[in-house]
Amino acid sequence: MKLSIRPLLWLLLLVAAGCSKPSDEEVRNVILLIGDGMGLSHVSMLEIESDYAPTAFSRAERVSLITTRSANNRVTDSAAAGTALATGHKTNNSMLGLAPDSSRLTSMMELARDRGMATGLVVSCHLTHATPGAFYAHRPKRSQYAEIAGQLLESDFDVLIGGGANWIGGPIGGDTTAGSYFDAFARKGYRVVRSLEETAGLHDGRLLAVLADKHLPAAPERGDALEQGMRKALELLSQDPDGFLLMVEGSLIDYAGHANDAAWLLAEMRDFERVVATAMDFADTHPGTLVVVTADHETGGLTMPSGKSDFTLSESGIDYRFGTKSHSGIRVPAYFYGAGADRFRAMMENSELSQRIMELLGLREAEPRVQ
Repeated sequence: MKLSIRPLLWLLLLVAAGCSKPSDEEVRNVILLIGDGMGLSHVSMLEIESDYAPTAFSRAERVSLITTRSANNRVTDSAAAGTALATGHKTNNSMLGLAPDSSRLTSMMELARDRGMATGLVVSCHLTHATPGAFYAHRPKRSQYAEIAGQLLESDFDVLIGGGANWIGGPIGGDTTAGSYFDAFARKGYRVVRSLEETAGLHDGRLLAVLADKHLPAAPERGDALEQGMRKALELLSQDPDGFLLMVEGSLIDYAGHANDAAWLLAEMRDFERVVATAMDFADTHPGTLVVVTADHETGGLTMPSGKSDFTLSESGIDYRFGTKSHSGIRVPAYFYGAGADRFRAMMENSELSQRIMELLGLREAEPRVQ
């Protein structure tokens, strides 16, 4: 009897693929996409409501699960989680850019800026909110918006797009004789605008676009503002020969989860999915670009039980139920695409994810790793 070697060859190929070494493509640009409050169940909801058609998340070349606990709480807030993602260090809830002992932490965005890379933030919340603030602010309380606005001015990041005119448009330090932060940004060479339409003729330079007094409107009322803001940021940042680091946040996924509003949540996820797709398309045409998609935490405790318990039926329906109006402590997903996507572990702390991004950009030395 002859023994076919074809199955054996397939097995050897699969084993070889699983043991292959990570690619050595240089990572020059990173697009970090954060779905605030986005858990795996939120992505599952998007897939279900898309009738299981492939989404941008399906394009990921590697997927990890991330632990989100803060330094002092099993359930994190956005400030502590944002700080871990921005700096590679965990801190206490409510703290921004500071360690639990109040010592200053340096974010990957600050390191990239100091190395001469282009830097940018694009968010659908206000620019002084917790997640964007974690990349430039150093305050013991996330609610210190006036002080955080001052640190935004000091950040010298190249592109800033989001809401927040209530704070950024106000007088510097509360002194009405000192002019507004808008004036101060303009003096530093920023083009300051209140709408994306005003950026149509802007193809280089620094940009501050403050599109709302507080947060941007909810999806779909805001249209494609988040995606178009990212497109403008990519246009401006990609001109830097030293590469760029861009953080884009789908901020209002979190607010829909807090409201336990399934229809709103789905609209926010569809909006964020378009942003993910656009980032991956950019990576396809710009070698050396890594796209990382993750969340700071899960909000709402979303579950999707069957509508009926009789599983002999051809369709039992899906019921969307929320377990809390707060955050939960479950792991969140991380999706990787493009250069360096194969260099992340399957299970990580949120701080480790940040450390690995910085290593790939050469912003910190790589830690020894067990193979």
